[in-house]
Amino acid sequence: MGSIKLLLANDKVEGIRYYEAYRKNGGYASVEKALNNLTPDEVTEEVKKSGLRGRGGAGFPTGMKWSFLAKPEGVPRYLVVNADESEPGTFKDRYLMEFIPHLLIEGMIVASYALGAHASYIYIRGEYAWIVDILEQAIAEAKQNGWLGKNILGKGYDLEIYVQRGAGAYICGEETALIESLEGKRGNPRIKPPFPAVKGVWGCPTVVNNVETIAAVCPIINMGGEEYAKIGVGRSTGTKLISACGNINKPGVYEIDMTCSVEEFIYSDEYCGGIPNGKRLKACIPGGSSVPIVPANLLLKTAKGETRYMNYESLSDGGFETGTMMGSGGFIVLDEDQCVVRHTMTLAHFYNHESCGQCSPCREGTGWMYKILKKIEYGQGELKDIELLWDIQRRIEGNTICPLGDAAAWPVAAAIRHFRDEFEWHITNPEEAQKRNFGLAHYADAREALV
Repeated sequence: MGSIKLLLANDKVEGIRYYEAYRKNGGYASVEKALNNLTPDEVTEEVKKSGLRGRGGAGFPTGMKWSFLAKPEGVPRYLVVNADESEPGTFKDRYLMEFIPHLLIEGMIVASYALGAHASYIYIRGEYAWIVDILEQAIAEAKQNGWLGKNILGKGYDLEIYVQRGAGAYICGEETALIESLEGKRGNPRIKPPFPAVKGVWGCPTVVNNVETIAAVCPIINMGGEEYAKIGVGRSTGTKLISACGNINKPGVYEIDMTCSVEEFIYSDEYCGGIPNGKRLKACIPGGSSVPIVPANLLLKTAKGETRYMNYESLSDGGFETGTMMGSGGFIVLDEDQCVVRHTMTLAHFYNHESCGQCSPCREGTGWMYKILKKIEYGQGELKDIELLWDIQRRIEGNTICPLGDAAAWPVAAAIRHFRDEFEWHITNPEEAQKRNFGLAHYADAREALV
């Protein structure tokens, strides 16, 4: 099956990063169509018809989110693009911004027009420092050519776009923490309600969408929402960008039609190109580090024996007992030699480090999970530690202001659910486990450090 490319159709065109090449290849056509032929409400309706779901992880219907935006008289409204792509294993937004920045700018103009926003912001991950310059240049080019500023296309619509750098905090990928940071405050998530659509940036109605979501607005307007909805399957419409990495022959960013099977995505030459050295597939984290890990047997087939596809519904089939999530599209493949305990420990360390500390279950629980996993990994675990881990993750999930607590708990829960035997083997065969992961010399040093 050939891939359908909407967002990456021109990514290999020479000079596509710059305005001249982008414009020659159909750039800003959706802005012309929207401002010349559609009202703001009609643009929103096209996005609703498309079935576009948020591409940042939650998968909430984009058009519906836009329609929730409050529109009080005399109060400004804002669009904020979440470019704080900090989810381990995810790098597709970086690719869009680095190589096709005008696609994001074009999508922002159309979305801002639909929302009635006259100032819009790109909140970008602090580590993406070099991309800030690329975006600033693209914004300047767009403004020089009349796509930003006053009276765009002579239609009386004004818009300015600003880039704001974050300070390197994963928590600021959560929309209310992002808003707090954008306002110049510490990036702590807010209690909801009120939701940003009612009270967002500076207390004004705000829509927060991620980079890929806003970029997808361009093909939706160009081809029409109904045509876009014909791509994909069911409620998983359109195309999806996947960041593929791990034990695969061809890591990179791929645009898929969501009728693509997981097996095809991993093994076909069009995408990941299979696993190096003929090794077997052990497991995969299909949606970024926060989603549940899935063993090979459940990754390629559902619990009912049906083919599993690269879309929202198929990946989540059966819930967390047998499935996972599409998430942010960070597809991490693990071969037969990879250690699930070690990977889970690494993720637990990350979430403990990135917790803002506002909620006790997350602040304390993520630290305890990391300590226990480290204890198991370095040869000092006890069988009762597995049940303790299970109990701690259960007490974190659903008990925090933002989803970071859930993001920390789910990988631990899924690892124990699907790979409990590996945890038990680590505990009952500590020296063998350490030889496999580190070599015996490192194992002895690590045990001494933990005493």
